[in-house]
Amino acid sequence: MASALRRLFIGGNWKSNNTLAQTKDLVENTLNKIKFDQNKVEVVVAPVALHIPYVTGALQKSIQVSAQNTSATGFGAFTGELAPQHVKDFGLKWTILGHSERRSLFHETDDIVATKTRNALDNGLDVIFCIGESLQQRESNKTLDVVSTQLNALKGKLTPEDYNRIVVAYEPVWAIGTGKTASPEQAEEVHNFIRGHLAKEVSKNVADAIRIIYGGSVTEKNAVDLFKQQNIDGFLVGGAALKPGFTQIVDAAKSRN
Repeated sequence: MASALRRLFIGGNWKSNNTLAQTKDLVENTLNKIKFDQNKVEVVVAPVALHIPYVTGALQKSIQVSAQNTSATGFGAFTGELAPQHVKDFGLKWTILGHSERRSLFHETDDIVATKTRNALDNGLDVIFCIGESLQQRESNKTLDVVSTQLNALKGKLTPEDYNRIVVAYEPVWAIGTGKTASPEQAEEVHNFIRGHLAKEVSKNVADAIRIIYGGSVTEKNAVDLFKQQNIDGFLVGGAALKPGFTQIVDAAKSRN
C-alpha cells in the first residue's frame, strides 16, 4: 500500500505538565486556531488526566483527546489506577501505552505493556503503542533487536485485526526531551524495519496499513524533513505540543504528497 493511502497521525503528549490556566491558554490560543484536513491527518492530544474534562469540552471537535496511560486492570480495588473502561465511558477513543517513561521510570515490562494493550482494546480503546531503544542500546547496535522484542510482546495477545486499532510510535529514548533527534534517515531506517518486521511476523496487509509515527524532539523545524520519509506517517510530539509551534507541526502534514 502506498504511504499516501495511510491517514497521517499527529499526537501531542503533554506528559505531567501545565496548570489548568496554562492548559486553557494552550487550547484557546493555539489548538482551537489550528486548521487541517481531517481526511488527510488525524490530530490527537493527551492532557493530564485531571484536565481531560476541560479539554474535551473546550477543544475544537476536529482534534481528539487521549489518555496518557491506562491500567492493566478494570473497575475495582485498584487505588490510583485509570481503567480503560473509565476512559471509554468518558467518550475518549485513545490511550498511549508503553511510553519509554512508563517503561523506565515505572518499570513496565514488555509483557505488562502488551497486557495493557489487550485490556485497552478489549474495552473499546485504540492504542498509541510506543517502542524505542536507549542510547546504550543504540550504541551497542541493538536498536532492531529492542524494537523487535517490544513488538513481539504483542503477538501472543493480538489478532491481525487488532492491529487496525493500533498506531506504533517509534521513540528513540535518547532523543526524547534531549534536544537531539534521530536524523530523518535514521528514523526512516527503523520505521522501514518495523514495517518489514510486521509483514513477516503478522501479515503484509497489517504492515502496509499500520501507521508508524516518530517521536523524539519533533519540532516545527524538523517536521517537514521527517515527513519526506516514506514510512514516517506522523509524530508523537512531546514538549513542542505545549507550544504555539505545534500549529506548524500539524501544518507540516500538507507537505506530504
